[in-house]
Amino acid sequence: MAMVILTLNCGSSSAKYQVYDWDNKEVLANGVVERIGIDGSGITHKAKGKKTEIKSPCPTHKEAIELILKTITDPEAGVIKSMDEISAVGHRVLHGGEKFTKSVLITPEVLDGFREVVDLGPLHMPANIMGIEAAQKVMPGVPHAAIMDTAWHQTMPEETFMYAIPRDWYTKYAARRYGFHGTSFLYTAKRASVLLHKKPEETNVIICHIGNGSSMCAVKDGKCYDTTMGITPLEGLVMGTRSGDLDPALPFYIMRKTGMSADDMDKALNKQSGCLGITGRFSDRRDIEIEAAKGDKLCQLCIEMEALRIKKYVGAFMAELGRVDAIVFTAGVGERGPITRFKALSGLEAYGIKIDAQKNEWSFTGNAETCISADDSKTKIFVIPTDEELVMTEDAYALMKGTYDVHTNFTYSFQNPAYVNKAREEGLKADLVKRPHIADVIVRP
Repeated sequence: MAMVILTLNCGSSSAKYQVYDWDNKEVLANGVVERIGIDGSGITHKAKGKKTEIKSPCPTHKEAIELILKTITDPEAGVIKSMDEISAVGHRVLHGGEKFTKSVLITPEVLDGFREVVDLGPLHMPANIMGIEAAQKVMPGVPHAAIMDTAWHQTMPEETFMYAIPRDWYTKYAARRYGFHGTSFLYTAKRASVLLHKKPEETNVIICHIGNGSSMCAVKDGKCYDTTMGITPLEGLVMGTRSGDLDPALPFYIMRKTGMSADDMDKALNKQSGCLGITGRFSDRRDIEIEAAKGDKLCQLCIEMEALRIKKYVGAFMAELGRVDAIVFTAGVGERGPITRFKALSGLEAYGIKIDAQKNEWSFTGNAETCISADDSKTKIFVIPTDEELVMTEDAYALMKGTYDVHTNFTYSFQNPAYVNKAREEGLKADLVKRPHIADVIVRP
């Protein structure tokens, strides 16, 4: 019987999943259940080169996970014969606080620990916990593993993770910088080392995870040294609907002027700001670029503001790291946003960073690793499609087998120069038909 690992990423109204054949090292299926708890819920399932969409009521995450399991075992659309083939389940968990510093098998005590830090991630943690509980009910006989978004950042020194606030805010309430997108940074940092032909502990890189949620990470000697997100994912870059950095006094000023409550302000900064706040209409960068090209001034401003914030942190992280071997772009905009990439890195030639405009334009794919720096650039510029699900899968498998350890003592399959993502190789063939110049910027170990 094949060994299959299921990974789940439960949001407030969605549940993403992936089914992975461990023996053959390939993705069998992936998809998402959307609109959980809302009318019109359903699943979008991709397997065997086909996409299946099924509408089905999902009042809670329990029904959503049951729908996922029903779909992946369906005689027509499914990829496994029965639930017995699932050997382990990996769950993405937003926040581990200071209690969880690495991936862990989920026990009742671990779940209690997650409940204790719900206040640190009120928008995500309740859904993460509900997803785990729902999955355990329908799959009680297999190990469930939690892969923390914050674990990668546990190597930050005090001078980068502490805030200049009253000390008892930290000692009593654990108020500090935690950082997020950890699985993405782990994957891309390890892959950057492979592309640079260096050991992770010899590698300094700056990683830009740019998507609807965006953050950057300064990686020093293969470990996280600093990051842009803070106690929550609100701090740092300009994002789809999040403000990123601002004067801490600004919310109080607006609250006094308008009578907004703390909850109202929390919603405004997380859901109504960022690109959506600047443009008044759009959070999707594709829409923003289209309208900017038509002359929309606010969309043009949004592009400039987002890119400038990235550039600002590139400079800050360069100062912290001293030597930068590569700058890495990843996630939706990072992988397919040449305009943002170019504006963020242009004008940095004096610092040894030289982006090649043509290579940057050619790099537009989530299925290949590319190099977009000029040949004489001192610092390499890579675009590395992230693979958070693979990190989750390998952590869950290792925890099940008792071989897991923190990333500095653990070797992932994708650290092997011979590693090949089979699904992406197939996807790349289709991309090359549309954009043949991608072949000119692909970089292989």
